[in-house]
Amino acid sequence: MTDLRNAEELIAEAAAAPIDGWGFDWLVGRATEERPPWAYARLVADRMARATAALDVDTGGGEVLAGVPHPPKLLAATEGWPPNVEVARRTLRRVGATVVAVDPDGPLPFRDASFDLVVSRHPVRTDWAQTARVLRPGGTFLSQQIGAGTMRELSEAILGPLPPPAHRHPEHAAAAAEDAGLRVVDLRRATLRATFSDIGAVVWFLRKVIWTVPGFTVDRYREQLAALHERITTEGPFTAHAQRFLIEATRP
Repeated sequence: MTDLRNAEELIAEAAAAPIDGWGFDWLVGRATEERPPWAYARLVADRMARATAALDVDTGGGEVLAGVPHPPKLLAATEGWPPNVEVARRTLRRVGATVVAVDPDGPLPFRDASFDLVVSRHPVRTDWAQTARVLRPGGTFLSQQIGAGTMRELSEAILGPLPPPAHRHPEHAAAAAEDAGLRVVDLRRATLRATFSDIGAVVWFLRKVIWTVPGFTVDRYREQLAALHERITTEGPFTAHAQRFLIEATRP
């Protein structure tokens, strides 16, 4: 149901809300997004139960890794956004993971062939050469990634018409994995419906998922936010579509 509070109240509430970690509980009752059909968390739990040494790249606040029921003996995670590092360390104590703060553009700080499993949910980018380097022969990389043109309708509601997306195509990821010496064994795509019931949900999402509208601030886009608030109030929840793909690759 659309929130009938005025735009300024909703925007101020969302602008003040915390965005640490990579959980989306703040949006409960205000926004929805379909889940991919492959159940990424379940796939990760299955692979972790069979691994001896595993790494989660771009762990965020450790939300996915914390749900693994049978973690391997050696478990590490990396995070490149400083506010998330301490969140992840607290979250991942239960599974005994070591969280390493990293430079997002730097190499993975691990020895060659350190892990038989590397996972990553929604990485900022995948360094395929580094991923291949830290995998043991026979090891697996499993990742759910953001697809090309994700949430395009929301981006265009704020920015206006955009050119066709040039990045994050599944085929490009598969080619890069193969170029790094990995063998792609699974590649799946999904288009997922997302809805926003009030402008506060939109603002909070744009603050957190920063690539949707790069450089987003409330002050910079106040006019567009007011127009979108009016649209939601008049027409009902705003609908966009998230793009996701699953890629699994092994090191021969």
